[in-house]
Amino acid sequence: MGEFYSKHFTLEKVSQHVYAAIAKEGGGSVANAGFVDLGNQIIIFDTFNTQQASEDLKVFAEKTTNQPVTMVINSHWHGDHIRGNQTFKESKIISSEITYSKMKELHPSRMNKQKSDIEGLSNYIQSLEKQVTPELNDQINFLKEMEKSLPTLELVLPNQTIEREHTFSGPKCSAKLFTLGGGHSFCDACLFIPEEKVIFMGDLLFVNCHPTFFEESNPDQWVEILKEIEALDFDVAIPGHGPVGTNQDISKLLHYITNLKNIVKENENLEGIEVPIEYQDWKSPGVYQQNVKMLRKALIN
Repeated sequence: MGEFYSKHFTLEKVSQHVYAAIAKEGGGSVANAGFVDLGNQIIIFDTFNTQQASEDLKVFAEKTTNQPVTMVINSHWHGDHIRGNQTFKESKIISSEITYSKMKELHPSRMNKQKSDIEGLSNYIQSLEKQVTPELNDQINFLKEMEKSLPTLELVLPNQTIEREHTFSGPKCSAKLFTLGGGHSFCDACLFIPEEKVIFMGDLLFVNCHPTFFEESNPDQWVEILKEIEALDFDVAIPGHGPVGTNQDISKLLHYITNLKNIVKENENLEGIEVPIEYQDWKSPGVYQQNVKMLRKALIN
């Protein structure tokens, strides 16, 4: 995609009518997004962590397809997938019922708190800049993008919801939006484009990086959802985090979750537990320890 440049993401054409927008470290995206050209309308999947990243996505999508963005999907309620929604106020924004209600319930107070302490964020950035280590560069750049977004950031909620699934049809291809419940979050939705053999998976899939488990995550249900998705006919799986993947990456994540559950069950003492060899080259190794603690907590409860 030589003619487009964004500091927030890389645009990759993954099939004839589907594009993945893969987040760059230190940019305003944080999570991945992308779009599908149905031929008579464009569907955007997720809107990044900041409006400056989603503005680039809108420009790229409309220039690439010569069409306006008509629909936007929010895969789940987490900020790095929905905070760019304000760029698409003129479009239909669609999510599951649960995602809509969690966004409405949990985001206003979070956003207000961040907006009321922009000065605190600026001071924190300055303190990091004094440390001048290369490892901090990405974090500093990411925080600067947050700082830039906050003064004009507003919460834009979905204006249409689905219960289980909805199919969009166009002359070039069709796309099926569906949810099988919650695995990573309270409710996770995917977009499957059967003719293109591509699926957008949001945070149900992480590729070459450690997945994040939260208190709301349901590891058992996550496994069941992944098994059901694995049975679909696709060649390309676009994750919420990490590079574009394939069916094999779903198998790897299934193995990861099962492995993690076994480690938590079999070990009384989880302090300083090492990352298994097969995941040592994955990004964000610190997340592994957090996942272990989160799963232990879930099993106790």
